[in-house]
Order: sequence, then structure tokens, then C-alpha cells
Amino acid sequence: MVSNPTPQRQLRAHRPERPVARVLNSAEHHAWLARHLTDRDRWLCRMLFEHHVLTSTQIIDIAFTGRRGANLRLRNLYQWGVLHRFQPHRDRGSHPMYYVLDTAGAVALAREDGIDPKELGYSREREIGRAFSLQLAHTVGCNGLFTTLIRRARQPGAAGVLAAWWSAARCGRHWGDIVTPDGYGRWREAGREAEFFVEFDFGTEQLSRLAGKLARYERLAEVTGITTPVLVWLPSARREANARRAMAEALRGLDRPARVPVATSSGEAAADPLDMAAPRWRRLEESGAAGRVALADLPTLWPDLRASAPGSAQRPASATPATARPEVAPPNPMPPPAPARPWR
Repeated sequence: MVSNPTPQRQLRAHRPERPVARVLNSAEHHAWLARHLTDRDRWLCRMLFEHHVLTSTQIIDIAFTGRRGANLRLRNLYQWGVLHRFQPHRDRGSHPMYYVLDTAGAVALAREDGIDPKELGYSREREIGRAFSLQLAHTVGCNGLFTTLIRRARQPGAAGVLAAWWSAARCGRHWGDIVTPDGYGRWREAGREAEFFVEFDFGTEQLSRLAGKLARYERLAEVTGITTPVLVWLPSARREANARRAMAEALRGLDRPARVPVATSSGEAAADPLDMAAPRWRRLEESGAAGRVALADLPTLWPDLRASAPGSAQRPASATPATARPEVAPPNPMPPPAPARPWR
């Protein structure tokens, strides 16, 4: 017989308390945050505004040196209304916490850029609603390709650095009338720079649709005057083989196939499924047992390609965002120096 039963509420995971919304949205609270947010906190707000959702593991990879310090700081940012978090259901085990930008963080970002928060285009309902989005796994998976690059670049003595990372949303605002890549990036290493578009395939899209995008990339190259490699990540070696056949056929049907350099990889091509920098990329035109190359060696696959001018980020003069609201510049993918106090 149980003589001292434990109340059910005590069996639940601890949830940090937060002030009521009226307090979090007050001018006094925003003024208080101005004194307490570090450069890294503000940068993280920009990263979440740009890329929508990051897991706690991804945030550790890009901004912290250890899990304990990260958890303490993320807990504070959650309590202060800077970030919101949720944990998706999983049949086995548990997901890490997923973080999105909350209202106080969006206001801080807007004020920092001299933008009226109402014109920022931020919606708390939309951000929290990402917990139910059917695109959540795709978004987090694609973001993981880039966060592994930042993690690699942050290692002592790292030779490479992620110089640019655009989200699918930003790509859509600039080129969405032609094609919307899942991401755009630039990787610098050993005196070379590789720029690329990313197509992240989770195995849920018809291969004919994936192959059909190559014609749109050809059109984008014609409009911008810049030829950029398209890196296609697929979940398995079998899916990659099938996709390569479909895309090779589509490429043969283009007027100028050289305008669309394509390389593929799968989650089984390297020890870390999402490590973009690993020697995992195989040019679409290669057949048989041709080897795979690292991200830094992409220029060797297409030696005639000329990278666009540094800082141009592929944006042609005629391309402007589809929205009339103020455009927040993409954040530097690399974090600012860590605060002097290690626990923060």
C-alpha cells in the first residue's frame, strides 16, 4: 500500500515560469533587456528571424562551447520572452528543444535596425505555429547542413569559414518568381571559395518534381548572369541513385546544361549525415565509381566557373524583395566573440 503518493503534477518535467505577457511586452521590460542581452543573444535572435527554427543542439553547435552553459542561457532567454521553445512528439526517445523567436527578441531586433516592430513582418502566432508545421523536419534538417559548417569553422585551427547563409525564405523573396532553393551558402577554405544552392530532399517529393527544378535553375543563371552549383542532399544511397538518373535525363533536355552544375550526396555518404564539408559530393555527370569531393574542392569539379564578386551574394541589380516592408540584412553566419563571463 502506498502511504505517501506523489502528486501527478510533481511527475511532470520542470517548466520555468515566465512573467505574464503584459510584463514581457512592456516598455520597462524591453529597456531592461537592453542592459542584459549580449551580442551573442542579439545575433541568435537574428539567426532565428532568418532561419525560423533551430534545435538546442544546433544552437550549441553555432554559438556555445558546452551544453550546460547553453541550457542556462537559453532558459534565461525563454523566461525573458526573447525566445520561445517547444518539443515535438517522438514515438521513441525524445527530441531536443526547438527554439523560435519570441516577441521581445523580435522587438529588440527591430529597434536595433531602426525599424518599427510592426513593419518587421514578425508574427508570434506564425512562429509558435511552426511546432505543427508539416515542413518542420525539412526546415530543421536543411538548417542542420549549415550548422555543421559553422560548428566545423568554430573548431580551433579550423581552415574554413561559412561566409554566407541565406534561408529559403530570403531566396524566395529575391528569386522566387524563378526558383526557390532551400538555401544558399558560401564556404571559404584554403584560399578558395565555393558558393552553392542547396536542395534538401527528405524522400517525400516526387523525383520528377526535383528534376524539373533544373530548368528553373538554368533560367536563374540566364537572368543573373551567374552560374552557381546546385548541391542536392538525399536521405539514402538508393534515393540518390534514383534522383541522379532523373536529374541526368532532365539535364540532357536543357538548352544550356552547363549553366546548371549539379552535385549530389546522401545521408549515407559520410559518417555524419549532415556534414557538408566532408568529401561526399559527386558531380551529376560522373558515372561509375568516380570519387566524391569535399565542399572546399567543389571548384575543381567545374574549373571554368567564376565565382560572383565577394559580398554580392548573387543578387542581380534588378532583383528586389517582393515585399515592400523593410528588409533585414542576413546575419553573419559566424557568431560574435563569446561574452567575457563563461556562464553566459
